[in-house]
Amino acid sequence: MALLKIARMGHPVLLRRADPVPDPTAPEIRRLVADMAETMNDAGGIGLAAPQVHVPLRLFLWRSGAGNPVALINPEVAAVGEEIEEAWEGCLSIPGIRGAVPRARRIRFRGFDLEGRLLEGESEGLGARVIQHENDHLDGILYLSRMTDLSRIGFTEELARAAADAARAQEAE
Repeated sequence: MALLKIARMGHPVLLRRADPVPDPTAPEIRRLVADMAETMNDAGGIGLAAPQVHVPLRLFLWRSGAGNPVALINPEVAAVGEEIEEAWEGCLSIPGIRGAVPRARRIRFRGFDLEGRLLEGESEGLGARVIQHENDHLDGILYLSRMTDLSRIGFTEELARAAADAARAQEAE
């Protein structure tokens, strides 16, 4: 396995629609997924899309509730219901910045695993958010373009400092 270089905001691979994976069972796809898992773990991420490692293919990984990375190849993702939640997101391709992003609270997904078997299910909360975020990468969309209030973006350390200051002020009351 190998650590892969992560594409950062501005690189053209992050701005284009990724191509379908012709054969989810191909050895090179298995190797790519293993390298992506190692890269995601090394970077401290909870999701990683192939375009983020300079490979314009429709596949991504996310960390499941059990903690193991799950690969979803040629995914389809759809909202279930109309409930939207806004929450803070970061991205390995936009290091050091976080933004509040509205997303569907519950989603349905389907795609293929490394054995070529259909993988489908539903997710809500953080899992749904990560799947939507990674799927956006496959369509050339970065989370910043999903934001509706640009006053809710900032450097991670400044946001943490502001949250700590607010917590201290609340304790003092």
